[in-house]
Amino acid sequence: MTAVDCVLDCKARIGEGVLWDDRDQAVWWVDIEAPTLNRFDPATGQNRAWTMPSRIGCFAPREAGGFIVALEDGFHFFEPEAGTFSHIHDPEVDKPNNRMNDGAVDLRGRLVAGTMCMGPRDPVGAIHRLGTDLKVDTLFTGLRVSNGAAFSPDGRIFYFSDSDPAVRTIWTCDYDPDGTAVTNRRVFADTKGLPGRPDGAAVDAEGRYWMAGVGGWQLVCFTPDGKVDRTIDVPIEKPTKLTFGGPNLDTIYVTSIGRGMEGDERQPQAGGLFALHVPGMQGLPTWRFGA
Repeated sequence: MTAVDCVLDCKARIGEGVLWDDRDQAVWWVDIEAPTLNRFDPATGQNRAWTMPSRIGCFAPREAGGFIVALEDGFHFFEPEAGTFSHIHDPEVDKPNNRMNDGAVDLRGRLVAGTMCMGPRDPVGAIHRLGTDLKVDTLFTGLRVSNGAAFSPDGRIFYFSDSDPAVRTIWTCDYDPDGTAVTNRRVFADTKGLPGRPDGAAVDAEGRYWMAGVGGWQLVCFTPDGKVDRTIDVPIEKPTKLTFGGPNLDTIYVTSIGRGMEGDERQPQAGGLFALHVPGMQGLPTWRFGA
């Protein structure tokens, strides 16, 4: 059994989007419904929260400083110390019931982020890419709950998933980090045989894809060819996303859902931020938005 410790018992409603900032040596994460962007300092155990103007799906640190955040109405620059927001673009202004969800930055500093419907889970979600020129192109449509965005270590394979119970599929596609081509979409893993659905994800230094199995009390690690390498039991039913952090990128941090888990004696720390070590596993440095 791998020891999984709650390092922040924060009772987040929907903890998500966790990232390690190697420059800051801190864990950044969101509570989608609070809605807040948070900074957790492992050295002190202190957490600081910034309130967002609407639900926040994902974010990324910028090369220029501050963050890019994906809110209900699209992409914004956010300066934490000043507390200011600058709207960039809403790729789905014609879909007011959609919001931004999971995302990841590619090797060249572009943010690839998906959307989902806040009402019935109709297949109206998409995956958009915000370039460093602040222009947006759409990579995929027809998703219910876009999730699981991650890149291979060389940036040439893009992973994404659909968390909807009727879909539960992870795909890969060939991705040109130096151009715009995204081709050869194919099924990486069908998770219907696993306890949990595919939520947020990370890729380690060896190219293994790690999935938070929401609803399944597990993290699942896949080999680069889509086979289950290992599963790790966690003390919360709904883990949502993981990242590799710490000075050596060998600590796995996991966010979770607390909403609806209040009073569940099996998981008194649901909604918390958790940490674990898996011997021999190491992550990749965080890629930053390039503008």
